[in-house]
Amino acid sequence: MTTPLRLTLQNSLTRRKEVFEPADPARVTMYVCGPTVYNFAHIGNARPAVVFDVLARVLRRLYPNVVYARNITDIEDKIIAAAKEQGVEISAITDKYAKIYRDDMGTLGVLPPDIEPKATETIPGMIAMLETLIANGHAYAADGHVLFNVPSYPEYGQLSGRDRDDMIAGARVEVAPYKKDPADFVLWKPSEPEQPGWDSPWGRGRPGWHIECSAMIEKHLGTTIDIHGGGIDLQFPHHENEIAQSNCAHHNAPLARFWLHNGFVNIEKEKMSKSIGNVLLVHDLIKEAPGEAIRLALLNGHYRQPLDWTADGLIQARRMLDRLYGALRSLADVEAQANDAVPDVFLEALLDDLNTPKALAVLFDLAKQANTATDKAERARLKAALLGSGYLIGLLQADPESWFAGAGLAPHIDAEEIEGLIAARAAARKAKDFKESDRIRDELAGRGILIEDGPQGTTWRVAG
Repeated sequence: MTTPLRLTLQNSLTRRKEVFEPADPARVTMYVCGPTVYNFAHIGNARPAVVFDVLARVLRRLYPNVVYARNITDIEDKIIAAAKEQGVEISAITDKYAKIYRDDMGTLGVLPPDIEPKATETIPGMIAMLETLIANGHAYAADGHVLFNVPSYPEYGQLSGRDRDDMIAGARVEVAPYKKDPADFVLWKPSEPEQPGWDSPWGRGRPGWHIECSAMIEKHLGTTIDIHGGGIDLQFPHHENEIAQSNCAHHNAPLARFWLHNGFVNIEKEKMSKSIGNVLLVHDLIKEAPGEAIRLALLNGHYRQPLDWTADGLIQARRMLDRLYGALRSLADVEAQANDAVPDVFLEALLDDLNTPKALAVLFDLAKQANTATDKAERARLKAALLGSGYLIGLLQADPESWFAGAGLAPHIDAEEIEGLIAARAAARKAKDFKESDRIRDELAGRGILIEDGPQGTTWRVAG
């Protein structure tokens, strides 16, 4: 009797790898902190989008109903500053960059979440939660603000494992006369007449960042969810504060049973920083490389480890995909037996805390087998395994011929024109006009097009 496959995940809260068992297998819930939409997303912002997209795909393979929410933070001081600088309403900023974020992540193969709540649509829920916290003695109003009373929650710090002094320093707390304790954090703050604001029992104002996610989770997913994810940079203070306010608002019911955090993305071994000038925007990267290559580069390392992003790594990711698509192209003469066939060894790698490097090694082994297999049934099985495994991690989603024609890349390339030149070259070779044949090959090479002659004819691809 075979042992059933089980998903294990590293739980940041318990600091150990645990078998994942949802509270309700008929409704698995996951929430991931989404973008604050006032600018383009950088490659560090893309990592959690890709990582948790893979986890959502794996969960959907295991369970009949997965509800995945990824929010849009559309009210925040940086958004207000950007709108003021450009002389527009904040919605003009947030609508623009939310769409760009969705489009850019879609280019990386990130599927839309089931729910995409906006902070501005959840203000009543935030106000209700604040009223509960005040009534329970975990929050207080002062000078138009509402603050969380950190000493009222002894478990504060359980997620990050920091001591009190480290937490105060790490949070860069604002020294304010209305605070009862230096660690107390803002849940609601007053708005100036020219700033966006909502009426509340404490005056016209707007929410603090942390309360937004707690209220959106409560509204759309419930009191306790199965998985809460995000980047390691959010672990403290954002996720720590989410836990404190949600637990205290819900009689100590946990906010999430599993907490997952992906590691930082560094650029050429340096921390990404505006001051250094090494911030890589996804919006720019997708003009230079196919979205799948960017995705593969992000999945080449284990999600919990820091990832060193390099230009060479992106080139290598494209070449890796060339190998995979090359194997698929060699199987063009067979039909896949099933479009969801995933070998156990591939799935087992992903079920082991999303071990994408190990899963990719399996994928390349399948490609190697495909390149040498001669039995038609075996070739059909391998094609199904490549496509099914690829889908589970969001790769191999293009037609092989389209991929080699530069799918997602080089908009200046006219595939029809290239095919015409290849046909002209074939005619020249047939007429033994090798000078013309070589001239066409050189012209194509000069335009970044590599051609390969084989038994089945001539194929071409964009040089990478």
